[in-house]
Amino acid sequence: MITQKYINEISYKIIGCAFEVHKQLGPGLLESVYESCLIDEMKSTGLSVRSQISVPVLYKGKDLGGTLKLDLLVNDIIVVEEKSVEQMIPLYKAQLLSYLKLTGKPKGLLINFNCENIREQLVSLVTEEFSKLPKD
Repeated sequence: MITQKYINEISYKIIGCAFEVHKQLGPGLLESVYESCLIDEMKSTGLSVRSQISVPVLYKGKDLGGTLKLDLLVNDIIVVEEKSVEQMIPLYKAQLLSYLKLTGKPKGLLINFNCENIREQLVSLVTEEFSKLPKD
């Protein structure tokens, strides 16, 4: 059974992997470089990772042909949106919230690798779906 605790444990592993990638590479590289390294790091810890996932955009229950691409989907439950930008803007958080809503996933992580301290550039978001899950 999927619980809040299980999701938070996976999230903790993902964040640890992101810290390791940032520690090894530092800031200033392209997002695609961080993505490749993060995928490798997560797989080495036993996480299941899919990248650049196409998700149909449903409008009022109809698929009108639009799609979006998620950067990463981890263990089919957590959406990870990576950035390598000089400054985080509110639009990135809104983008992640939209991805969570469209996919029905309970948790998402927004990670900016282009910074000195990755902990300060990491945003964790949960949805109502998360709050409906049992704690343990």
